Amino acid sequence: MQPNPSLKEVLTSYRNGEITLDTAAEEIEGLRLEHIGDFACIDIGRAVRCGMPEVVLAEGKDSYHLFQIALRYTEATGRCIITRITPEQVAFIKNSAENKGIKVNYHEAGHILILSRGPQPVRTGGVVAIITAGTSDVFVAEEARIIAEELGCEVKTAYDVGAAGIHRLFPALKPLLAAHVIIVCAGREGTLPSIVAGLVDKPVIGVPVSTGYGFMGEGKAALASMLQSCSVIAVVNIDAGFTAGAFAARIANMGGKP
Repeated sequence: MQPNPSLKEVLTSYRNGEITLDTAAEEIEGLRLEHIGDFACIDIGRAVRCGMPEVVLAEGKDSYHLFQIALRYTEATGRCIITRITPEQVAFIKNSAENKGIKVNYHEAGHILILSRGPQPVRTGGVVAIITAGTSDVFVAEEARIIAEELGCEVKTAYDVGAAGIHRLFPALKPLLAAHVIIVCAGREGTLPSIVAGLVDKPVIGVPVSTGYGFMGEGKAALASMLQSCSVIAVVNIDAGFTAGAFAARIANMGGKP
């Protein structure tokens, strides 16, 4: 995601007397905040400050408010990522955005909508691999995949490799070994991340998924299992595909630098 305004634009505005020195310093440092009505205060400078874009969570938001937030981000930075979006929110935003000449890309499997006016993310050389234990884990894996790609990474996937039929893992894992980091999504007992971490020499991020039923269901057993792993793994919260994708991209992008 391109920071906006660019350093050149800020310096030109300061030279021309259009902004003060304090304003120029604030924008260069990525500390820009903007209020939208009385319902939102958005962080326009995150891409400059943190090296990753602000991502808008759609959960609980009114469709009109969500669109106004996404529109301002798109105008300011050229791109806006919206996660956990519903089909109803998609329909409202798609129509409103296209009327303003904004490109809309809906990733249904990952529940992510991307608005854009600028260029595609620049590839960094970072490579992220994503594995799921079963097909029920794919919606979280897809959220992680899209976020990692938006942060410039190449992403390789192997879905439904199983844990109960462990022989399925080995042929799926082999093409992924060149990745800088591996995300493993698993529900139920959440065994797979520990197994993978015991087989590879790359960082592994475990993502417990809210599948499973009865006692310790809905991802609780998977989370507890991953936290108790005797293999070395990092663990994010239940269904936290965004967090896993963003953290994995940070690792991979460091490894992808020349």
